[in-house]
Amino acid sequence: LSVVDFKKFKELEDVVILDVRTAADFVKGFIPNSIFIGIDGGFAPWVGTIIKNVNTPIVLVCDTDRLNETLTRLSRVGFDNVLGYLNGGVSAWESAGNTLETINSITSAKFETLYANDSSLQVIDVRKESEYKSEHVVDAILAPLSQIDSHLNSFASDKNNFVHCAGGYRSVIACSILKKSGIHNLVNVEGGFEEIKETSIATSAFVCP
Repeated sequence: LSVVDFKKFKELEDVVILDVRTAADFVKGFIPNSIFIGIDGGFAPWVGTIIKNVNTPIVLVCDTDRLNETLTRLSRVGFDNVLGYLNGGVSAWESAGNTLETINSITSAKFETLYANDSSLQVIDVRKESEYKSEHVVDAILAPLSQIDSHLNSFASDKNNFVHCAGGYRSVIACSILKKSGIHNLVNVEGGFEEIKETSIATSAFVCP
């Protein structure tokens, strides 16, 4: 799709803009209202969980060399209503004078420094409940990605929400959904809990799942 045609589809209420690039690329710049589900993560299960309806019309933002793979993997889980992909990707979008959104993303080391200065930071854990019960950042709020829409009230409106998962994939999916829902005061913690627990940040006692 050209940028002009892509914008026409983008304005339709039921169309999902699905960005399947890497999480690192997505946070640096993405088309407003896009949902991130990276092809290199748990792609098919999360497409089914997040988008749900297999008849949902989808427009893709992806690297050209991953297009056939993306279409095949979508089709395997029943998502065949792909209207097209943006020719030239986000570069074409931006070159046409359109703005990109970004997600503030920090390393676990930076998060450790911020947490050391203010242990009352609003920390949101988007892992599964079983992962959270096993071990989590002390006072972190659980808002599982699979049920994120029912946890929108858990996000503070007057300060930043520091969002993490286990390794950094699900937290970017969550941030994309939250920004589409109008919540923008988000900070993604790269590397997730696997890296957080290597810092001095206080965590609960480990319980074997």
